[in-house]
Amino acid sequence: FIYCCGAATELLKFGSSPLISEDKLLFLVVPGNPGVVGFYRTFMQNLHRLSGRPVWAVSHAGHCDPPESMDMVEDASAAERDDVLGLNGQVEHKLAFLRRHVPTGTRLVLVGHSIGCYMILEMLKRNPELKVLKAVLLFPTIERMAQSPQGKVMTPVLCQMRYLAYLPVFLLSLLPGAVQALLVRLVLSGISSLDQCVVQSCVELLSGDCAANSMYLGGQEMRKVLERDNLTIEKNLDKLIFYYGAADHWCPVTYFHDIRRDFPQGDFQLCDKGFRHAFVLDAGQEVAQMVVGWIHGSLRT
Repeated sequence: FIYCCGAATELLKFGSSPLISEDKLLFLVVPGNPGVVGFYRTFMQNLHRLSGRPVWAVSHAGHCDPPESMDMVEDASAAERDDVLGLNGQVEHKLAFLRRHVPTGTRLVLVGHSIGCYMILEMLKRNPELKVLKAVLLFPTIERMAQSPQGKVMTPVLCQMRYLAYLPVFLLSLLPGAVQALLVRLVLSGISSLDQCVVQSCVELLSGDCAANSMYLGGQEMRKVLERDNLTIEKNLDKLIFYYGAADHWCPVTYFHDIRRDFPQGDFQLCDKGFRHAFVLDAGQEVAQMVVGWIHGSLRT
């Protein structure tokens, strides 16, 4: 755990830490929402195993519950002033992390999931000097979120009724951890090959302010993720790999056909394996294998 931009931040690392001089390339995972890095453990373990490169993930600001013994070493008022918990603040949070914790000159493979894909495009726009070898955008929510089937359902909840949702989350947070884990398993019992790493991450989401911060970010996503950033995509098209779900209610197949029509030279893939938007629940290993397969040639350069 670290403090970055005044907000508690959790890191998950596979491979050498800190980066040694031989590590000229780093995989950095930018999560979806909720931005709890533990959800990506199996995915990252397999990325590291298959690529032989260090793989890090940085949580979203405030999407973790640091130990009580951890000293506050940054000015928390800065986090509030800069709205680090909001969408724009989360992008700046990732750029600040790179400046402070990744040696200048390190080549990056950025791997985004869901809203993490939007953040990666913003990072590329705001800091064109980043040495990005490839950016893999998995189930990318980069446009028209509130108009998507899931967005139409969640926009009223996240934008108008968010505070009502805090009460049940608060009540759940009072339960013993074992009971919380039991409830999580019950809710996810329909997933036959559930990754057990996910259960503990769901329990962590119920602690502290994690869930409230996640809903706050979600509300901003609905209001701010509107038009696709075609200019940034065009400037970085040779670096970008997009992977869309075939039955993704956050970014429907029409979005895939639209972007492929607008950028015929781009690398756009449509899932034919039945993976869900929240692939980390049961397909982290399979998606990691695909990602390494896509960029294997680039890793050798």
